[in-house]
Amino acid sequence: MDMKKRVSLELRHRSPTEVTELVLDNCRSGEGKIEGITEEFSNLELLSLINVGLTSVADVPKLDKLKKLELSDNRISGGLEVLAERLVSLTHLNLSGNKFKDISTLEPLKKLPQLKSLDLFNCEVTNLADYRESIFKLLPQLIYLDGYDIDDCEASDSDGEGDGVEDEEEGESEDFEEEEEEDEEDVVAEEDDDDDDSADDEDGEVNGDVDSEDDDEDEDDEDDDDEDSSPVKGEKRKRDPEDEDEDEEDD
Repeated sequence: MDMKKRVSLELRHRSPTEVTELVLDNCRSGEGKIEGITEEFSNLELLSLINVGLTSVADVPKLDKLKKLELSDNRISGGLEVLAERLVSLTHLNLSGNKFKDISTLEPLKKLPQLKSLDLFNCEVTNLADYRESIFKLLPQLIYLDGYDIDDCEASDSDGEGDGVEDEEEGESEDFEEEEEEDEEDVVAEEDDDDDDSADDEDGEVNGDVDSEDDDEDEDDEDDDDEDSSPVKGEKRKRDPEDEDEDEEDD
């Protein structure tokens, strides 16, 4: 399938301005040039042209938002000046499996201030003595060359492409921690309520015991009063002197 037809197919009834990623791997370019891609793809951030038979990038359009360009397994040997002029936001460039032989052919990349990752696997230039030292010296803005930094530390997740995922995981972790703290606070609050209820029950029981004791004492007092007011069994009632006088007068 030729490149123009592939571009139309990838659009899927969208306008070019709606496309942020465009993958055209393994299609065929006419005369080794880029076709069907215009400045209308103004929001494009990733463009992949792996194994499409390119010999030149002279026809790449101006794409101010493009960050990642995949050009591996083509037959490009130079002419990178156009990339520095038209892809000012480029951060990742993959030129693996192309025809670069000399470090001087890579000098135009110095004009890409945001370029931090460059891949040149299977290019003849990698066979040069002090290849890595020379590239890092030529491109001081570069962080990773062929997947490793200047100290031979491997890049993780294509250097920064997983940052968004890490941020989401951190956010979820923070949310999870906040939820755990809220759950712990709820548990503590419930325990405090249970303690208060238990204390109230204990107070009620104590007060109930005290009230019952008071009631018992009141009942005892009432019994004592009844006993004092009633005559003792077997004891005769004493006659008052006035009663005796009344008896004598009757006689």
